[in-house]
Amino acid sequence: MSDTRRRVKVYTLNEDRQWDDRGTGHVSSTFVERLKGISLLVRAESDGSLLLESKISPNTAYQKQQDTLIVWSEAENYDLALSFQEKAGCDEIWEKICQVQGKDPALEITQDPIDESEEERFEEMPETSHLVELPPCELARLEEIADLVTSVLSSPIRREKLALALMSEGYMKKLLQLFQVCEDLDNREGLHHLYEIVRGVLFLNKAALFEVMFSDDCIMDVVGCLEYDPALVQPKRHREFLTKTAKFKEVIPITDSELRQKIHQTYRVQYIQDIILPTPSVFEENFLSTLTSFIFFNKVEIVSMLQEDEKFLTEVFAQLTDEATEDSKRRELVNFFKEFCAFSQTLQPQNRDAFFKTLANLGILPALEIVMGMDDLQVRAAATDIFSYLVEFSPSMVREFVMQEPQQTDDDVLLINVVIKQMICDSDPELGGAVQLMGLLRTLIDPENMLTPTNKTEKTEFLSFFYKYCMQVLTAPLLANTVDEKKSKALQEGSTKINPVCPGALRFMRRIIGQKDEYYNRYIIKGNLFEPVINTLLDNGTRYNLLNSAIIELFEFIKVEDVKSLIAHIIDNYYKALESIEYVQTFKGLKGRYEQEKDRQTLRLNRSVRYRRDARTLDEDEEMWFHEDEDDDEGEAVEKSRPEEEFPESYGKYMEAKKVKESDDKENFPTQTPTGSFKFTFSHSAGAANGANGKPAASHAASTAMVGLVDYPDDEDEEEEDEEQSPRKRPRLGS
Repeated sequence: MSDTRRRVKVYTLNEDRQWDDRGTGHVSSTFVERLKGISLLVRAESDGSLLLESKISPNTAYQKQQDTLIVWSEAENYDLALSFQEKAGCDEIWEKICQVQGKDPALEITQDPIDESEEERFEEMPETSHLVELPPCELARLEEIADLVTSVLSSPIRREKLALALMSEGYMKKLLQLFQVCEDLDNREGLHHLYEIVRGVLFLNKAALFEVMFSDDCIMDVVGCLEYDPALVQPKRHREFLTKTAKFKEVIPITDSELRQKIHQTYRVQYIQDIILPTPSVFEENFLSTLTSFIFFNKVEIVSMLQEDEKFLTEVFAQLTDEATEDSKRRELVNFFKEFCAFSQTLQPQNRDAFFKTLANLGILPALEIVMGMDDLQVRAAATDIFSYLVEFSPSMVREFVMQEPQQTDDDVLLINVVIKQMICDSDPELGGAVQLMGLLRTLIDPENMLTPTNKTEKTEFLSFFYKYCMQVLTAPLLANTVDEKKSKALQEGSTKINPVCPGALRFMRRIIGQKDEYYNRYIIKGNLFEPVINTLLDNGTRYNLLNSAIIELFEFIKVEDVKSLIAHIIDNYYKALESIEYVQTFKGLKGRYEQEKDRQTLRLNRSVRYRRDARTLDEDEEMWFHEDEDDDEGEAVEKSRPEEEFPESYGKYMEAKKVKESDDKENFPTQTPTGSFKFTFSHSAGAANGANGKPAASHAASTAMVGLVDYPDDEDEEEEDEEQSPRKRPRLGS
């Protein structure tokens, strides 16, 4: 259906009494054979799927609210609402509902949701009138009116009849005129009665009454009545706050008077609900559900109207990023956007998607890049909140933006680097901002949410980008502390003091190894990154402390998880230094794992050679034995079918074992320090040690920062080729 009259949004009320968006579609009323009755059908405008199929039950109470809403309950805790784009469409469907139920379409509720006991009670009462008879709207009758309003709250039928009576002949406006009279006369008794009346009318929970009470002409008088709570010695000053303290600031002039009025109304009604009205009792908790709905739909309308006004938003962005904009003005603009994004959470998913795409097209991310780097703490905090909305909505959208940045800006002002620097330099002693930014950064670099079906290469591309342009910024404090410690060590020759930064770096390495990702493992092997870990273990000596336990646990994990590539690397390069550590069996266990794998490879190699040589001479028993043995190792054979790929060094050593001389092995012993412990020296190529430009690097970690850490299947062949060309570095015998 293409006409907009029947275009609706479907809402359901959740357990928190908040409306959840279920989608946009077109509504129709038709006979459904399966349900045996006329039903409301809503089909999604995106794909034609059925969003709603609801039979118009003769006993269901339907309500029409605000001219474009139809609300009803299908079960005790299942409320539904249809929000129409046009009043005409709402009227058509409402007439159909009333026709099926045999009701007058002029009513705004088809019947009362009452229980049997209440129905029986009212059957015993004589029917006096369709409406409740209200006393004349006079000062002398205020107490009588207040008693009447209070008495009907326990009865749905009487609440409905009172609401109809109050809407007739402008009764509510007359009551509010009496408020002005009472206040002029300082008639406290009358003002207390008016408080009870207005509070009771709000609890009638009728949208039609809200439209009158919250209009520009009446809302401040409603607030005034609610100031005179009889329980208070002195009245509150809510009107003074709303008119003087809470000034409405138009960061950019709003030319649409309807939009401005809607913003004013929403703020004031929200204030009434959150500040003025007391917390509802258990018996009153559902009395204000329509008030909640009124605020919700107002917010939806405000966001939609602002989003459609591109001239307004364009001007906001222009001033936000203009260097000439005053700090106070910029603060107001950022706070406006923060509230704007908060309002957007009321939108349904597809509309929220369009909302954030509009902001992205207008330049919200480059604008945030500017304001997040400013000195003003309030501006930075608000900008961070806006950034969190964007990351939560679409991490991929943020990643796409930051990957395009290097083409047009320096590394120092990349958005993610700005985020990292704000996280590192947080001045809050409790690090509240740093924790928030850390969570956002974690979301952006989490591979688990990069598996978008529309972009298969996002993981590879973004992580490669991050390690190339951002990783050095994230690790800068760690590396800076490491450099300072190296300088102090140079002044204290022979000292065995442990680098205080080492435990932080060790936890990082443990987390990487815990991923059990061969690409990370290959990076660790290529950079000989176990050298500083083992040196730290040896420096620590026989001391039993957290550092010792953490390092032992790291190697124990590798042994228990049988990380074959790391086991081979550790034993091939470092076992001579580790074999003397006998207070734990971890390293002997690693050696055992290594030997077992080596034996399995030897056996497989012998079988392969024998099979090729004597393929035709294998007798039946040998062939059966061969296949049975292969079945025993089937899991490993499938996983590691080519030993030369997973263990290039150990496999090569096996093939050339007879050619290696004993004298060659002696050169691979670690250096023995004056204290009797072993010490490894960092042995890297000149390029790795000195950096690409030949200057000394700040640390080993810094020198390898540009190595391609993130290699996924599309880079695998290239990485393996590099690994074969780069000879493995071994610790050398010191003088």
